[in-house]
Amino acid sequence: MMKRTVDEKRMAVLAFLNRENDFRHHYYNEEMLQYEYLKAGDMRAIPESVRMFSSSELGTLSDDPLRNFKYLFVASTTLATRFAIEGGVDGETAYNASDLYIQQADRCGSIDDLKSLQTEMFEYFTKKSAAAKKKNIYSAHVTAAIEYICGHLHETVRMKDLAETTGLNASYLSTLFKKETGISVTQYILDKRTDTAKNMLKHSDYTAAEISSLLAFHSQSYFSKVFKEETGMTPGEYRSRNYRISFAEDQPDSPEDQDDFGDRASEEDQ
Repeated sequence: MMKRTVDEKRMAVLAFLNRENDFRHHYYNEEMLQYEYLKAGDMRAIPESVRMFSSSELGTLSDDPLRNFKYLFVASTTLATRFAIEGGVDGETAYNASDLYIQQADRCGSIDDLKSLQTEMFEYFTKKSAAAKKKNIYSAHVTAAIEYICGHLHETVRMKDLAETTGLNASYLSTLFKKETGISVTQYILDKRTDTAKNMLKHSDYTAAEISSLLAFHSQSYFSKVFKEETGMTPGEYRSRNYRISFAEDQPDSPEDQDDFGDRASEEDQ
């Protein structure tokens, strides 16, 4: 009878060896940053991916170095594909691209070739995500305003800044923006920040307070108010229902786990 591949004894041995060798895997938040950039169509995804794929904290999936990087590439491409789809890329297009990249990886004869392919793959999906966000055809001025907003969600975005970026009078830009998008600049910014907050609540371990600060909300209470107005749920409620579900990771199964998770979500709303 075949031995179980994963059991408590083998896990304990591996954990001991990792500690002895001063090794740890990437933290979840560290690994997810590159994919969040990709999903947003943010070109920072590429250098972040290069950094992560060359890190000394990559897992060991095979004793053969080349095969190990091939396995890591497949895992990375799978995640990139899912995030690209969540970013608006057509599913069939994303899956077909994934198949082609993995087929190419299978033919790679060196780790350097795989690293180059990883960079190409990330660039492809990031650009596809960026293009998906421009499906609506806007004027050059409104497009420039949207790109500025999406690139500065972590800081206060002022009409003065948008006017300088687009070269238009602030009042005229405000009118043009609403005419083309159907909503005000302020509402557009809130919508984008809320969308980003939803992703962070689903895919990261950042608290509501940290997310509020990272997305330049005036206060956590204001963030919670806006979030509930936009989604009908508090940040804690949203996280308890959606945490990492896009990766088919189960919600806590046992009553004890459910209670712990609910307690954490409630604490974040306070």
